[in-house]
Amino acid sequence: MQFRAMNPGEPLVSELLEAMVRSVEPLYGRIDVPGMPSGRAQDFGPPGGAFVVGFAEDGAAVCGGGVKRLEDGVAEIKRMYVVPAARGRGVARALLGALEDAARSLGYERVRLDVGPKQPEAEHLYRSAGYREIPDYNGNHQATYWGEKDLR
Repeated sequence: MQFRAMNPGEPLVSELLEAMVRSVEPLYGRIDVPGMPSGRAQDFGPPGGAFVVGFAEDGAAVCGGGVKRLEDGVAEIKRMYVVPAARGRGVARALLGALEDAARSLGYERVRLDVGPKQPEAEHLYRSAGYREIPDYNGNHQATYWGEKDLR
């Protein structure tokens, strides 16, 4: 798999973001509404953000996710999504690593993320990748796990 940072204005980025939002809608309702932490395409633009897309050997986009600035030295990983046909093959773990690499290249020392109770596989992934539980940092009323990882 090859990962590439994409311009947040690219149609592919919008398609992946919408697919992610639609995929969790049955679990939590729409998550791209007022009152929820922002994860819009423009949040993932330079200078403090990035949107990374993973491409299979055949050139098909199979995953994507964003890095968003929170504060000096700290970024948030948002909107991780793997297309259904690519799930169960380690793609999410590879995407998480690519997003951490993108955050490092932007100069971040720590990354944070959150996940809701109806996604135990995601929480397991984050914990197994070295994220330690922290208090709520973003006011996401749908989340039950907030994690942070030191990138140094």
